[in-house]
Amino acid sequence: MRANTSLLRAYLGPQGLKVGALAMLMFGYIGLELVNPLWLRQFIDEALAGAPLSALQLIAVVFIVLTLVKQGLTTVASYLSEDVGFVATNALRADLADHCLRLDMGFHHTHTPGELVERVDGDVATLADFFSSFVFSILGRCALVLGIMSLAFVADWRMGLLLLVFSLLVLVIARPLQALVIPRFRAVRQTSADLAGFLEERLASTEDIRANGAGPHVERELGGVLRELLRRQRASKLASRYFSSTLEVGVALAGAGVLTLGAVLLQGGSMTLGTVYLSFHYTTLLAQNLTSITLQLDRLQSAAAGYQRISELYQRRPAIADGPRDTPPGVLGVAFEAVSFDYTEGVPTLREVSFDLAPGEKLGVLGRTGSGKTTIARLLCRMYDVDRGTVRLGDVDVRELRVADLRSRIGVVTQDVQVFHASVRDNITMFDAGVPDSRIEWAIAELDLARWYATLPDGLDTVVAGGSHSLSAGEAQLLAFTRVFLQDPDIVVLDEASSRLDPATEQAIGGAVTRLLSGRTGILIAHRLDTVARADRIAVLEDGRVLEFGVRRDLVDDPASRYSRLLAEATA
Repeated sequence: MRANTSLLRAYLGPQGLKVGALAMLMFGYIGLELVNPLWLRQFIDEALAGAPLSALQLIAVVFIVLTLVKQGLTTVASYLSEDVGFVATNALRADLADHCLRLDMGFHHTHTPGELVERVDGDVATLADFFSSFVFSILGRCALVLGIMSLAFVADWRMGLLLLVFSLLVLVIARPLQALVIPRFRAVRQTSADLAGFLEERLASTEDIRANGAGPHVERELGGVLRELLRRQRASKLASRYFSSTLEVGVALAGAGVLTLGAVLLQGGSMTLGTVYLSFHYTTLLAQNLTSITLQLDRLQSAAAGYQRISELYQRRPAIADGPRDTPPGVLGVAFEAVSFDYTEGVPTLREVSFDLAPGEKLGVLGRTGSGKTTIARLLCRMYDVDRGTVRLGDVDVRELRVADLRSRIGVVTQDVQVFHASVRDNITMFDAGVPDSRIEWAIAELDLARWYATLPDGLDTVVAGGSHSLSAGEAQLLAFTRVFLQDPDIVVLDEASSRLDPATEQAIGGAVTRLLSGRTGILIAHRLDTVARADRIAVLEDGRVLEFGVRRDLVDDPASRYSRLLAEATA
């Protein structure tokens, strides 16, 4: 409850006026629920006592009016509670999505996008009922139960005592049963996240799955996940039913006890028929409210399970922490000093990697797949931090720099360009509406990409990524070049940036690459030797080690160098 209270303060606090209005409606509703039966008791007792018809009609009219007012309060409160709930959960979704975006790449490599979608949307959706109904449906009904108990004691202390004992028994039994239910709801939420992650990965790989005949295997895996979800849902529903069945049996026993005691007191003349009816009505009302609370507790238990998973996600702190310094001004040099790094403990990716790149120089990085080339770029951008050694930018350890400032100084183009379902304009500016079209068109012209731009049917308004115009892999990389050029970084990293371009297209955009690298420090990661022909220095990696590092021209002129042998093999 402390955690739930904290959650309520954080996301209901900004909606204080709405919550206050909801509380007033709640107390008005509670008052009418308690008062209406008193008019029925008065009607019964006065009718038996021979009261005039006009007096009975007046009581009936008052009863009807109060009932209509109560329904009006319920309608307004329901609308207001839904509004409060969705505003709160949308704010929570935004905060949770922002938190996920700030987490390090190590976290994202161990959690699928589908799982995170289920966390941000699915788990938060379970809290919508919590936010929208907790105040009105649970706290309000609990207050109504207390009111019923108080009026039952006023009507007859023996009736009040009977209902008090019944309520206390419910509380004693409910706690251990709740501990039985919550872990099972939590297990259901986790399995739902696993299913979302499974579907996201397989649907994204539909082409490969079909081409390689893996459909039956995927169907078997899906069947296993669905069976596990069914098993856990069955367990959670059964545990929830234990809870509600126990309460229903208690309600039946309480009703029988009230009728029995009322009959005895009525025969003894110590209670009127109206009071017997009032006691039974309050017992029924108490049972209805406890049942409603039980149903809401099912939702609350599901919300509690979702909240626990959300809390676990919030407690995950980014492994990449901001440093105290801004990046030094101007074009920057890059240095790796005995850098070692493992994605998986005990499986080294980089081992004692060292090289030094002066400001404005271009480094070509060559190596086989898995040699650690891309990892160099990731460590430079602090997508990960080194395990041992130091990465320096302008003679400053990158761990001492503010992350946002560091990354704003580095432009990266990879072979897997992320293209959003949006206009070309939004894709180039990364949704920065403050960039004028003239500047975007200037960047396209500067990179000599006017011919490509002319093929877009609606210019910058062309919708891509499944929209009105689909980009080829090569066109997506041209878009990425423009995106980075517009960023105007001091360091440019081209990580297999032309791997999806045919040789003719790569040669055609050679001017764009040269313009992009002009006046900037550059790191060119490539398989093709001609891609690194514009580099000043060459580093050859193998098994995470630098086997060769030197000035490109010197390595070309040295027949014994590995780079020279690679050139000879390529032209043979």
